[in-house]
Amino acid sequence: MGKAAELEKKLLHYTGKAIADFNMIQHGDRVMVCLSGGKDSFTMLRILQLLQQRAEINFELFSFTLDQAQPGWNDADLKAWLNERRIAHEILTRDTYSIVKEKIPEGQTYCSLCSRLRRGIIYRYAEEKGYNKVALGHHRDDLIRTLLMSILYNGEIRSMPPKLLSDNKRHIVIRPLVYCQEADIAAFAKEMAFPIIPCTLCGSQENLMRKRVAALIDQLAQENPKVPSNMLHALTSLKPSQLMDKNFWDFKQLEKQKVNLINEEEEPTV
Repeated sequence: MGKAAELEKKLLHYTGKAIADFNMIQHGDRVMVCLSGGKDSFTMLRILQLLQQRAEINFELFSFTLDQAQPGWNDADLKAWLNERRIAHEILTRDTYSIVKEKIPEGQTYCSLCSRLRRGIIYRYAEEKGYNKVALGHHRDDLIRTLLMSILYNGEIRSMPPKLLSDNKRHIVIRPLVYCQEADIAAFAKEMAFPIIPCTLCGSQENLMRKRVAALIDQLAQENPKVPSNMLHALTSLKPSQLMDKNFWDFKQLEKQKVNLINEEEEPTV
């Protein structure tokens, strides 16, 4: 078995497991895959297409690419790749690049506004076209880096859920690659020679912080290879009573709860 086949088998396994564990795709779903042109989304689309061909359930796949009018954007090879594989798709052009450059001063974080504009367009398109699932290409390392960034820089314990109901309750977002490692995805993308389109807008402070967090996790993983998988598992094993969130643990009433419990235990049984 060649390297590409081995990576494909591994990615198929973990993607299929994630879909099953979180009930991401059901019979009759119309899944809109957000193909940004990066290695992650190309891998996700390829793996989902293979799963669609092998799955016992029937679901529809549609590739959606948003051209944000970034300088140097060239989607000719991406179009050819999609057409060659007969994947239904649309590439929609909306100039969010100019908006972000106008609103955000040079050197400050672009990602938040860029993501918000992109998300709005994606949700609106999915709703107009009747796609009930929106698939994003975030992988295991995205989840654990986001967790650590949120703790270190935002003072919150949060990350990216594998399946999400949007704030307006109209969209379900799925992340089929949540169990997949970035290293495997990068190696697979290289083996498959996907026509990657680089992002020219990023390079912001947020991405610099993300790179530093990624380097920290990689350094810890060299000492203990289980660190990344332990971090991912932590997202599935919350212990609210061991934290400090007063919404989950009523610290003011602990004494009263203790007294009540003692009284209940001392009451004679009939």
